[in-house]
Amino acid sequence: MWKGNLLSSGTNAKTVKGDKASEYLTAIMYLAPADLAGVINVCPMAELAKCKAPCLNLSGRGRFNNVQLARIRKTRWYAEDRTRFVWQLRDDLTKFVRYCDKVGKKPAVRLNGTSDIMWEVVAPSLFTDFPDIQFYDYTKIYKRAYAKLPENYHLTLSYSGANQDYAQAVALAHAKTGVNMAVVFRTKELRQASGAIDGDETDLRFLDPKGVVVGLYAKGKAKTDTSGFVIDTTV
Repeated sequence: MWKGNLLSSGTNAKTVKGDKASEYLTAIMYLAPADLAGVINVCPMAELAKCKAPCLNLSGRGRFNNVQLARIRKTRWYAEDRTRFVWQLRDDLTKFVRYCDKVGKKPAVRLNGTSDIMWEVVAPSLFTDFPDIQFYDYTKIYKRAYAKLPENYHLTLSYSGANQDYAQAVALAHAKTGVNMAVVFRTKELRQASGAIDGDETDLRFLDPKGVVVGLYAKGKAKTDTSGFVIDTTV
């Protein structure tokens, strides 16, 4: 386990599985999702995609009050003093790379554990200044699929059937660009029947074949979601 001021590794059950089975070690930054921090909305598609209620923010260690308060504090810092926030993030990334070198692993980083910030716009120099890090994220901002991303930043589109226009836009972006699309199915059996690849075995999405649907099954609060975010049919 490694912990910085903004990033940490070894706290997410799925990334831990991937870390044990691969040459990578994954660190994630968790903020308070959507408008939970009260100062900024870090998930601009949350209302349209109806993903606020089934968000994994409260899963695992996220259910503890001190963890929630820390995420809110970090999000307010990002909103109110972005320059210093990014400098702290740079410091964390530098230390994480050193740690990975020490333990013989390649560094992988998710900047959006519980957020959907366009880091390629907000802080593009992160990707050029840390070329040895494989950055990756899930995103509901489908227009990002059409943009030219840094070579070391991999995105997977996140589907939701809660809004028909939104669902069609995400599916179209997936079809046109070949950017992979993650879909949350109600059960493991439905995920298997869909023909999607198993997205629960590991979180290392940048290792997936290009142009595939990544099948996830509902966990936590998402198990009882009825908004359409969780899919009850194949896509």
